[in-house]
Amino acid sequence: MPKSKHSEAAIMAALQQLDAGRKAADVAREAGVSTYRIYAWRAKYGGMDVNQAQEARQLREENARLKKLVADLSLDKDALQSVIRKNGWSSQPGRPLWSI
Repeated sequence: MPKSKHSEAAIMAALQQLDAGRKAADVAREAGVSTYRIYAWRAKYGGMDVNQAQEARQLREENARLKKLVADLSLDKDALQSVIRKNGWSSQPGRPLWSI
């Protein structure tokens, strides 16, 4: 996930200007982004304050990290199960592993 060059405080300041009645094109020009980006920020952060926006970003980053961790662990599990099947270490039907 690419890191935004705009802080939550800058985003919220731009949205406050938009809510105060300024045109989106003017706010976008000052912020150095496209008008589309201003509307995307409003859809994403509308009604939040700076602390809530920071917390939402931290939660998204943690969620992405955890999803990557689960994917890595799933791959490891699949590889280990493949090795077990290949080497014949799995138990035969009706026969537990410890009675070999």
